[in-house]
Formats: sequence, structure tokens, C-alpha cells
Amino acid sequence: MSKPRGHRMIQVGWMAVGAMLFGLALGAAPGAMAAEQPRAGGVLTFAVAETPPSFDGHRETTFAMIHPVAPHYSTLLRFDPDEYPKIEGDVAETWTVSKDGLTYTVKLRKGIRFHDGSPLTARDVKVTYDKIIFPPEGVASARKASYAMVSEVVAPDAGTVVFRLKWPSASFLANLASPWNFIYKADLLAQDAKWYEKNVMGTGPFKFVEYVPGSHWVATRNPDYFVKGRPYLEGYRAVFVRDTAARVAAVRGGQALIEFRGFNPAGRDDLVRALGDKLTVQESPWICNLTVAINNEKKPFDDVRVRKALTLAIDRWEGSKPLSRISVMKPVGGLLRPGSAFAASEEELTKLAGFGKNFEAARTEARRLLKEAGVPEGFAFTLKNRNIKEPYEVVGVFLIDQWRRVGLNVTHLPQEGGPYFADLRAGNYETSIDFACDFMDEPDLQLFKFVSRERSPINYARYTDPVLNDLYEKQSRAADPKERLTLIRQFERRVLDEQAYQFHVLWWQRIIPHWKKVKGWTITPSHYLNQDLRDVWLAAE
Repeated sequence: MSKPRGHRMIQVGWMAVGAMLFGLALGAAPGAMAAEQPRAGGVLTFAVAETPPSFDGHRETTFAMIHPVAPHYSTLLRFDPDEYPKIEGDVAETWTVSKDGLTYTVKLRKGIRFHDGSPLTARDVKVTYDKIIFPPEGVASARKASYAMVSEVVAPDAGTVVFRLKWPSASFLANLASPWNFIYKADLLAQDAKWYEKNVMGTGPFKFVEYVPGSHWVATRNPDYFVKGRPYLEGYRAVFVRDTAARVAAVRGGQALIEFRGFNPAGRDDLVRALGDKLTVQESPWICNLTVAINNEKKPFDDVRVRKALTLAIDRWEGSKPLSRISVMKPVGGLLRPGSAFAASEEELTKLAGFGKNFEAARTEARRLLKEAGVPEGFAFTLKNRNIKEPYEVVGVFLIDQWRRVGLNVTHLPQEGGPYFADLRAGNYETSIDFACDFMDEPDLQLFKFVSRERSPINYARYTDPVLNDLYEKQSRAADPKERLTLIRQFERRVLDEQAYQFHVLWWQRIIPHWKKVKGWTITPSHYLNQDLRDVWLAAE
């Protein structure tokens, strides 16, 4: 069984606790548990750090939506969690690609029904993807730019969907496996294109029961689910617990058996000490990072010198050391995940503004640029943020300290999820902590956030740059890997260095400690994947 590089699963026994804390015990791999037989029944309770801004997978970009909501839905394709990044069918039974790479023909499984009993047909899939790729005016589609290669989606019969492309795209199949692409009911979208923002109706393994904002989300088993024998669970209950310490305490006390996003090393070690051999720890690299969004439309941030000064003031290499002990923040990297096939080498990275290792020289240059741009000593502005303590607020405090060292006076303003996302989308901020997370390492996914705002609805920095648009399309179409890497480096240099439109702080490390009785769930490098819970089961006490 292949696993993503760096993946670890640790069965923690009493004799191994001390060794695990020092990173010495890697323990048993998931395959060691293969002999266990799944057991039907039980309700899984898990913790979620924030409430969903809306219920629409096509609009949202946060785990706070996908963790409680994903089990209600199916997608066209999916990533096999046990052999990531292998792709398998979900609603799709088979698919073929034309020789020229311009036509993808997907055959659907028969007998799939929505939770209201109505059959799923190709029309539902077509209308779903039309909403994602060609959203009507006033409807947000967070991943529209990822499908720029699509010319049309057609449904020639009830069991077939055809995607026609303008140019071949190596990332297109992966995009069809996106965990965000919930299959919606066409009739409901015809009545109201925004219906799914506040309502739930899918074909997934669990049916919706209730949502109490700020408290919990409850679901029950779908007895008519199209995968025979699934799900094993009778239901699940997501409890919303914003404070990190409280979530750790909830897992420690058994009020929640798992939290799917990830705890920091201190939280992991706390649970290991408390639960011993009742605990399993899974660890993985993470395709996720925090960025600084800068409103390029507001003065003085419309000046590249000011933006570059902000990134030059941040000492990422030294900052990573304490931050990795108290948060999930750790690797220093550019637009692609450090260690991934398309990532910049350390030599390439350290040539970019803010990513060098001579931080004193960088801060001297930051002060010079601010003075040259006419920004006075003690200039005050606000950094808006998401009110999730770890890692958002932790990183906000770190950034304010870094900017203070070049003479800037910054106010930190954490916000509830709804206002936070609303302000980002509306441009109601000067600077803000933003995030960039994806479901696989693929430049088409990681880079589309940074193309012009009219093409990418999640480019909150609010700039237009035809050069980036051109580079993005060229790298996406490049058949030669070396040519593609060259174009990616040019794109990265323009975003992070030449224009400093917006920039990364650090990438994340994923750590999931959970009660050992939670079975059938495997960590991946994305906290968006493997969240339909269809294979999860609870061992007997």
C-alpha cells in the first residue's frame, strides 16, 4: 500500500510514549490493521474549530464547511485515501479520454438517488459543473479559474457526461476529483442558484438531521447509499469548539474522538501523555499555508515598495523554529509545497524578497523602501484575521512583531468566520491573514489563487496582472516538464518578489491524534480529502 511521502501512523503504547515524544517511534503502518473486520453501528463525534460560513462546497474554501457537510454529498471522482493520489470513481463508474486530450467522457453509476428519493442523472452533474465553471452572475465559484480549459459540459443521455476542453490539461482529471465539487440536484438549482448556501440535499452516505449554529451538526446513516454496505456508522455529530485547548480537552476526555484538521505538537504530546495506548497518531505533510493578503487598491499598499517592505521584514527561517513548537506552522516555502515536485529549491527560494537568510540586511532594505515610498515612522494600519487561535492568531501576533521591527504600528483584528470571509471578498481590509490550501500538489491548483482577480475569485489582493494570466496558461499547457518548471519559477518570482502582491508566511505540518477505536480513516496531505466518512467505523470498547 503506497502512502504520501512523509506519512506516519503511530500506534502509541505505554512503553512507546516517551520515544514518540522524541520522534523516535514510528510504530505500525495502517496495513498492520488490515485483518480487523469493520463493525457496523455507533455515532462518531468529532470536533470542528469553526462554524461553516455557508453550506455550499462550490463557494467555500474552508474546512469548517467541508468537515461537517461533505458526508452528505458525492463527487464525480475521488482520491483513494489509501493510495493517494490515485483517483477512483465516486458517482462516475468509468471514464475515457480522447487521444487529443480534449474530450473526457464519463459514464455514471446506475441507481444513485438523492436523499429525497429522486434519481441522480447526468443532468444533475452537468448543471453542477456549469455552476462551478460558468457560474451565473452573483453566484460565487471559488474554483472557476481552475477550469479555464473547459469549453462546455454536455449530457448526451441520462448516464453520460462529456467535458470538452479548449486545450489538453494534465490537471483536469484531478480537478474532477476535487472534494469541493459536491453533486447538486439540478431542479433545486433551477429554482434558486444559491439554494445550497443554506440547505443540504445530496446523494452521500449520510443524511442531514440538524444544525445548531455554534453548537453542533448532526447526521444519520443513508440506508439507500449506492456503495453496498456503507456507511458503517449510524451517524455522526460534529461539535464546534473554537478554542484549541478546549478541542484538545474534548479529545482527551472522549467528548470528541477525533479532530480532522490537525493539532500542534504540544496538543499531540498532551494527548499521548493522557491516553497512552488508547491513542493513534497519524502525521503527514500538508498542502496548506498562511499568506498575507494585501489590498493592492488601498494606499499606500498600491505601491510595490511598501508591499515588498512588508515581506522583507519577516524572518521566516528563524520564526519557523518557535512557531513549529506551538502551532502547525513549520516549512519555509514559496507558491508550491516545500518538498513537492514543482517546489522551488532552497537556493531559488532564498533569492526571493523575504525568503533570504540575512534578515538584518532584509530589514534594512525594508526600512529604506518604506522611507522612499513616503511611509512615515510609526505608520499605523490594521491586520484583519480569522479568530481561530491556532495557527491564525498565533501567526498574526508573529507578523505584528516582525513589522514593528521596521517601524510599523499594526493593530490585530481577529474576526468571526462570516465577517472575515465577507471582508476578504469585498476588499474591506488593508492587510489580512489569508490561507492557501489544496487537495493535491498541482501548480494549476496552487497558482490560480494568484492570477488576476477577475479570473480568480479567491485572489483577495485585488490586482490585475496580464503577465501572470499569460504565465499561468502557458505553464498549464506546457507538455515539457522543464519548460513548465521554468514558467512556474517566473510566475512565482513575479508574485512574491517583483510585485510582492501577496505572500506566504509558512507552510503547515499535519498531525492527527485520535482515539484508537476510530478505524477506517487514513490521513492525507490535505484536510479536505477523505471526509465523507463512508469507510469509518468504531471498534468495540
